[in-house]
Amino acid sequence: MPHTNPRFISRLTRNTLALILAGGRGSRLKQLTAWRSKPAVPFGGKFRIIDFPLSNCINSGIRRIGVLTQYKAHSLILHIQKGWSFLRGEFGEFIELWPAQQRVAETAWYAGTADAVFQNLDIIRDHNPEYVLILAGDHVYKMDYGAMIAYHVETGADMTVGCLEVELERAREFGVMSVDSDGRVRRFAEKPANPETIPGRPDRCLASMGIYVFNRGFLFEQLFKDSHTPGSSHDFGKDIIPNVIKLYRVMAYSFRDLRSGEQAYWRDVGTLDAFWEANLELIGVTPPLNLYDEHWPIWTYQEQLPPAKFVFDDDDRRGMAVDSMVSGGCIISGATVRHSLLFSNVRVNSYTQVTDSVILPDVEIGRHCIVRKAILDRYCKLPAGTQIGLDPEADRRAGFYVSEGGVTLVTPEMLGQEANQVR
Repeated sequence: MPHTNPRFISRLTRNTLALILAGGRGSRLKQLTAWRSKPAVPFGGKFRIIDFPLSNCINSGIRRIGVLTQYKAHSLILHIQKGWSFLRGEFGEFIELWPAQQRVAETAWYAGTADAVFQNLDIIRDHNPEYVLILAGDHVYKMDYGAMIAYHVETGADMTVGCLEVELERAREFGVMSVDSDGRVRRFAEKPANPETIPGRPDRCLASMGIYVFNRGFLFEQLFKDSHTPGSSHDFGKDIIPNVIKLYRVMAYSFRDLRSGEQAYWRDVGTLDAFWEANLELIGVTPPLNLYDEHWPIWTYQEQLPPAKFVFDDDDRRGMAVDSMVSGGCIISGATVRHSLLFSNVRVNSYTQVTDSVILPDVEIGRHCIVRKAILDRYCKLPAGTQIGLDPEADRRAGFYVSEGGVTLVTPEMLGQEANQVR
């Protein structure tokens, strides 16, 4: 980035409105999103996925934020109301919830990412930002948006796309772009069957992160044009970007660690296998995502809970956790937990073994259970003697979902239990 003056960047962030698109269903997470939107899915022991883009905004100095909700948003709305109400309106700071509300004609739902923003143009106009930062609400990463906005301004861009390098096989899941030597986007294809690779690197592609910076006037102009285009899917990746790259200055901003210059951490936890893997990455000695970073904290709703407790110390009944993360309110009572992540208020009872698993909040695991390579959804109550993760076919016969990577998902409904559907 050519310009590093912090006062220059702070002026830009103060004049920026961030919009977080948080209405996605996240169907690839299967029953994990049956009662919550993907941005509301718990992650990392005490957070929800939406906390990461929200924290990035706050840490970047962007304190004017709209969260666009749609699919089963109640738990997401409750979380934001409880944990993100500390901004001061008298200072011009806010986090506003913008549900789909038929603001344009009689359209009931957001038809695409671009349509979601288009339906709220009157609200955006009222806030009168100079720049609009558009973010996906369902990715896990830490990013200083101020550096990207400064790059956008200094390169004279109409639109800037955040991007990162991905393996060729994964590139089919993303919007893939080609740039010239100045970083200007020349070609763009959404989820192509044959992705264009980076010159000289046949195994790597440049992929969109779903992060965009727009000049306000340019955004309004393009959204109005798209809304009147027959056959448009009203999506930034499928429609807006391909239509503007030939006539306007669209720049690519490479997401790298500002200190090392290396590719920065970013995860799309959109499948059960990716969700399970990203959570268990956190318990490593030197995890790729540092949740203990005092300089870039991840903020969330802080539930008032007692410390985790480990009880009993008999040879066959020892409460212990090894290579694991255990959140507040948990009780490990004569059970063994290895290489696992336990969210808040989990109870693991005697003679039980939990290994390589992600246990969401308010789960109770009975005595003499074995749980391996599993995700237990919130409010699950495993009966004594339950075995999960030992035999995929047995898990399927029991009504559980087993992913392609062999991760077993268990929800209260699969156990025949009634549970609070606000998750």
